[in-house]
Amino acid sequence: MMKPVLVGVDGSRQSLAAVDWGARAALRRELPLRLVHAWEGVPGRDATPGGAVPQYWARRVLRGAMDRVSERYPRLYISAEQVSRPPRQALLSEAEGAELLVIGNEGLSGVGGLFSGTVALSVVGRTPVPVVLVRAGFTATHEHERDASGAASERIPYRNVVVAVELGRPCDEVLSFAFEEAARRNTSLRAVHVRHLPHTAGPGDRTRPMLEDALLPWQDKYPTVPVTASTVHARAPHEIVHAAAGAGLLVVGRRQRHSGPGSQTGAVTHAVIHHVACPVAFVPHR
Repeated sequence: MMKPVLVGVDGSRQSLAAVDWGARAALRRELPLRLVHAWEGVPGRDATPGGAVPQYWARRVLRGAMDRVSERYPRLYISAEQVSRPPRQALLSEAEGAELLVIGNEGLSGVGGLFSGTVALSVVGRTPVPVVLVRAGFTATHEHERDASGAASERIPYRNVVVAVELGRPCDEVLSFAFEEAARRNTSLRAVHVRHLPHTAGPGDRTRPMLEDALLPWQDKYPTVPVTASTVHARAPHEIVHAAAGAGLLVVGRRQRHSGPGSQTGAVTHAVIHHVACPVAFVPHR
């Protein structure tokens, strides 16, 4: 049985952008799309004392998302479900049977969405599958380059995929995801490794050859994907945000956490959630 592309739906603008992005991702992968709305109300009641979402509103949100996808992507197989659990628990549970999880992203201070802010951060840190965060207003045309007049169109080639490579740690899962995305889009891949070094770093630094060695097996596997590689000696969060400017997708790795308090995410995750405009894929690795 094929695993679906899973999207968390809450009715917010960023959630609708995630629904559209997830639909396109499902089509590129030839997978079904599954929409999930976490509803914390009590069946048969309009609301709970804690201010939970009324059941009729939860149904309306999910139905609206399904209608949106059916109209825009008629070739896509869609399933949808209301889950009577808190958003974080619902997404973590549903993601176990998914190929990919897509959530709207409005940053840590976002309002109006159940899956924004700290919920999204917590899910990113603990989900066993890749998680893609999508900002409100990001559309299909934003995935593509602009023509000579500056107009955007889906008929124009895709923007490139950028992957942040952390050498010295397992990165096969991250590179596999990035190369596959670039191949599906028939676009180029830019690999960036950021290393904080003193200004005295000299010719003995082998960071660039290490990066090229890490990429070589994947270049052999995906010979049609043009690849550029760069090593930067700077602060990792700032440089990764800068590298993602103009990209169609940023791919970063993160260690999968199973227990412990907090969101279990680091400075790079916080920086890209706040400051990167394109969708960001967080890929778990060992």
